[in-house]
Amino acid sequence: MLRELRAFQWNGRPTARALTSVGLAKRPIVVETLVNEFWTSKQRAANSLHEVSYRACFKPQLPRFFIDRFTSIGDVVYDPFMGRGTTVIEAALAGRTPAGCDINPLSAVLAEPRLSPPAVEDIAARLDSLNLSIASIAGSYPKELEVFYHPETLREICALREYLLTKEQRGWLDGVDRWIRMVAVNRLTGHSPGFFSVYTLPPNQATTVEAQAKINASRKQVPPRRDVRALILAKTRSLLSDCDSTTRSTLLRSSQRGKLITGPARSTPQLKSGSVALVVTSPPFLDVVNYAGDNWLRGWFCGIDTADVQISIHRKLPDWQAAMTDVFKELARVLRPGGHVAFEVGEVRNGKVKLEEAVLPCGVAAGLKPLLVVINSQVFTKTANCWGVKNNSKGTNTNRIVVFRK
Repeated sequence: MLRELRAFQWNGRPTARALTSVGLAKRPIVVETLVNEFWTSKQRAANSLHEVSYRACFKPQLPRFFIDRFTSIGDVVYDPFMGRGTTVIEAALAGRTPAGCDINPLSAVLAEPRLSPPAVEDIAARLDSLNLSIASIAGSYPKELEVFYHPETLREICALREYLLTKEQRGWLDGVDRWIRMVAVNRLTGHSPGFFSVYTLPPNQATTVEAQAKINASRKQVPPRRDVRALILAKTRSLLSDCDSTTRSTLLRSSQRGKLITGPARSTPQLKSGSVALVVTSPPFLDVVNYAGDNWLRGWFCGIDTADVQISIHRKLPDWQAAMTDVFKELARVLRPGGHVAFEVGEVRNGKVKLEEAVLPCGVAAGLKPLLVVINSQVFTKTANCWGVKNNSKGTNTNRIVVFRK
């Protein structure tokens, strides 16, 4: 793989090469760094199944780049910080066995239904059968949410929520119900008529009731009536637009062997030692993203108190490194000999902290061998040199991946 990447060219641009050196007490870690535009949306269009919004998620082309180079059909590909499920979905689409873990229960809500999607006809029939005007919601109608929704839309949302929670509590939730829940969670709020809400923040984050009231006042807007069933079905058709019979067969074979875990990444006894061929993941980046705050409305709909989800948010770099070292030790256990880890990190705090340098000692402490740092630099990112892959604005416009081998 090293030879292939060194020779890689994108639109005639050769791969830049340098060395990353991280000092340790005994001896420094020196790793080759390669910079180019290794994957972009133009190189391979992503499957429509990925079109689910979530904060701080990477593009499907990133895991596919490493899946194609480090694994074979049937191999286990694992993501210990699963998020919306990009790695596990892409692994299943590639005929690999998907495995994922996330401490946030919403992660499985988003990922599991897309590993074995129902037929559009079955989803439409289930939606038609639902009574979304039931009276039993009257006592628990959250009137404060009318800043987001037309009252009739909110009644439909509440009725659908009650239906799904009741079936889940009784153990009757099936694949069609899980699909409807997943799509509804992703239609709760957004900034277009394709969402249940009035204009608000992008769909990967929910603002507060108070903040939404201010948005409504500044825009002089009133939540319009939305058809919950119609929007769920429209999004369903969009998500499944690339799911032909061949794709469904591949997903079925892959998902039957797969495993999704809700829990901490540092302890996954559900995974056998030496069973994983490849790990592709992106961990929480210090205190950059407030996952609980962003997902409070999704949590409400699913009956999850996001404030109780113990998502790791470390404001000090040594604390983050200690947490990642614990995760790497578990990854070293589940990896098979010769298996690889592609650990995506980024520049945070306006580029003052480069997590690829911080994460190298974590993997080494777990007994893994660092191979290289891969920096995928998009064309809109100004690159001064190998060390200064500059961002055009705040945020991470480059993917920075540290690759380890067991």
